[in-house]
Parts: sequence; C-alpha cells; structure tokens
Amino acid sequence: MKSFPPYRVQVVREIPITTRPEREQALSEAGYNMFDVPAGKVTIDLLSDSGTGAVSAAQEAAAAAGDRSYAGSDSYYRFRHAVDDLTGFPHIFPVHQGRAAERILFSAVLAPGRISLSNTHFDTTRANVELLGAEARDLPCAEAADLDSMDPFKGNIDLAKLEETLAGPEGDRVGQVLVTITNNGGGGQPVSMANLKAVRELCRRFGVPFFLDAARFAENAWLVIQREPEYAGQTPKAVAQQAFELADGCVASLKKDAISPMGAIVGVRDPELAKRCEVNLIATEGFRTYGGLGAHDLERVAQGLREVVNPDYLRSRTAEAAHLAGLVNEAGVDIVQPPGIHALYLNAGRLLQHIPPSGFPGHALACEMYLAGGIRCVELGSLYLGEFDEEHNLVSPAPFELVRLAIPRRTYTEAHLEYVADVLATIAKNPESVPQYRVVEAPPLLRHFNLKMRKA
Repeated sequence: MKSFPPYRVQVVREIPITTRPEREQALSEAGYNMFDVPAGKVTIDLLSDSGTGAVSAAQEAAAAAGDRSYAGSDSYYRFRHAVDDLTGFPHIFPVHQGRAAERILFSAVLAPGRISLSNTHFDTTRANVELLGAEARDLPCAEAADLDSMDPFKGNIDLAKLEETLAGPEGDRVGQVLVTITNNGGGGQPVSMANLKAVRELCRRFGVPFFLDAARFAENAWLVIQREPEYAGQTPKAVAQQAFELADGCVASLKKDAISPMGAIVGVRDPELAKRCEVNLIATEGFRTYGGLGAHDLERVAQGLREVVNPDYLRSRTAEAAHLAGLVNEAGVDIVQPPGIHALYLNAGRLLQHIPPSGFPGHALACEMYLAGGIRCVELGSLYLGEFDEEHNLVSPAPFELVRLAIPRRTYTEAHLEYVADVLATIAKNPESVPQYRVVEAPPLLRHFNLKMRKA
C-alpha cells in the first residue's frame, strides 16, 4: 500500500510564479549567488531543510500558550522534559540555532592546534572549528567514495583511520570526535549503530570526548531501522535514545528534525564541561533556561520532538524522497545512492561533463535549475570544498561535484516534486548548453554564502 502523509493541509501560502527574464535579472543582481536571491523570486525553495518545514497545529497551539518568564519558565520545563526524554543528557542548554551550539561546545573542548575528527564537518561546523585555531579533519568511510554504491551506511566514519589517528603521534592533539547523523556533507547518508558503538569504544580507550551532531537524529534512526537488521521492528524514538546513550554529548539544530523555525541544544554528561558551556551561553546567548529562544520557540521544539519520531511521519517523508529520487533518475540525472531522506544529491559532474571543476559544474546546474524553473538549491562541490588561490582560481578541486536538493518537511506536494523533476529533465536533454562560471569575489571563510560570480 502506498504511503501518504499522516496530516492534512489547513493553511497554505502562495508561492511566486516568475518569468525567465525576471529570474535572469534576479540571479544577475545576486551575483549568481543563490543565497542572495530574494525568496520572493523563488518558486520551489530546496536551498535548505533548516527551519523551513511546516509547523503543526499542535505546535502553534503550544506556542500560543508559551510562558515568557525570564528564568525557569513553564515553557522551559516542557522543553527540558521533551529533550531529557529523548537524549538522557543530564546537562541541557537551549540555544537559538545549531551554529551557536557548535560555538559553545567547541569553545569548551578545542583550542589552537587541536584537531576535530568527524565523518564530515559541514560548512558552519568546520568554520566554528577553524575560528578557534583548530583543524577540522574528515574521515569518511571508504564506501562513501562510490556515489553509485547501494551500501546502506555510507555516512559512517572510517574506523581504521580514526583508530590510526587516535593511536598515532597526533593523538594527543585530538580534542573531540564528532559524528554527524545523518551525514549531511556526505550525501545525506546514515550512520549505523554498529559504527557509533565502535566510535564510542575507541574514544573511551583513548580518552577523547565523543559527540553527536544530531540535527537529523530521527531520520538516521528510521534508516537504521530499515537497513540494520538488529534494529528492525524497534521504534524511531528507541533507536535515537540508544544513539544518544553512546555519546558524551551532542549539538543539535532543532530546525531540522524538531520541525521548528528556530532552536538548538547543547547536551553533555560531564558537569565540568557543562559549567564551561554555561558561562559561554549566558554571556553570549541568554540565561540557561531560554538561551536566546522565545517561549514560543521552546514550545514548538518540545512538540516537534514528539511529532518527528512518529513512524507514519517518517515513513511518509522517506517515501517523498524516494519518489523524487525515482523521478530524477528517470529524467536522466544520477544521484548519490542510496537516496537518504532530508535531501537528494545530484551528480552534476556526471551530467555536465563539458564543464571542468574550475568551471563549477555543481553551481552551474544549480543556476540553470533556477533559471529554467525558479528552483533554488545549492552546490556541494569545488565551490564549497575546493581550495583557491588569492585570485579566486581553483587550485584543488573537490572529490565530487554535487548539487543538494534539500526537502523541507511537510511543505511540498508530489506535484511540486514532479515539477522539479520535469525541470531537470529539460536540462538533461541539452546539458552542453549550460555555461561555466567563475568567481570574482569571495571571502576566505564560508565563501559560498558571500561570493559573487559571473558566467565564464
């Protein structure tokens, strides 16, 4: 029987329908930077799944009843109960979003010359490590290098390389091991529970703290249930709880799997580490019982954490991503396999073989999707991961040229996704017509947010 969303739509918002000349003007005025295109000029927005999901009636009802007391509000305790029930961490701090959580936790465990090891650091994660003078080092598993492989857990960290680093001459420089579930920078692929258990044992043996970046904890748990036989038949909540139990702490943007417009947490076990985090939190975010969040945010998060572990919801969301994946493949465009849940990753390098890495095929495809159909998405290739010289020339390309189509939660219908596939099919019929691009202005850090480009 076909899966369907376990909800009905009661409030809708009109989306912009634009002409190609309007989109050409908007993209040119934005310096061919998708982050600078006004949302009012975007028809289908797949730029991010962060804070872009549709909140439920129950979330809005809870938000309306929020307690705005400065300290120890009722909303905080409802939030705290929901987070405690899920994670089990004795020390929990609310913050306004994931990058604030990263900054607070990393500042307490990293310093200049230290190393952060991960399956893959995403953009702001890497930046928060590097701003501390530390090194962000990725150790993706070998299976992740084969984009076409159907290996079920390509988000895993490479255990052999992790042990080699921890046991080697640089071992005493490692300040943390951070595993992202699911692995956003690695194609949205899940991490197995077996991998997390092995990481836990290695970190324990070498005395290094082990943290989760758990923004998509529920989606990872659902894929574990589907792909790891030992966990078949368990509930998403139970699997997520077991994952949190393995870690010394976590950071988690709650704008993803808590389906909230705003919010995040830092959770830790060690009381001394908690004290260091709390001082930073109070100085930069807010008091420990609100951390930069309004009462309405605390309430939406608490309710969202309950809704996201509903198996019917996760089954429907997985089917949504699988449906789009099938349509995209039929359109003649390859994706990173197997499809995950929160996003699809298009193999732009394979589709646009006439564009070398220095011409940024991923960015070129993203631009063409916007120009052809008003679809906004983002490149994850040499523009994002490559190394540049001072003249903005690509010196070292990324291993793959990808485009991420992030799917907002409870937001678009099958008809919207079919439209996206139709636009891709049109591009795939004549890929040689897609032009190259070059960078004309970019900052040294987080360049993809602020760069300016032009057609080459």
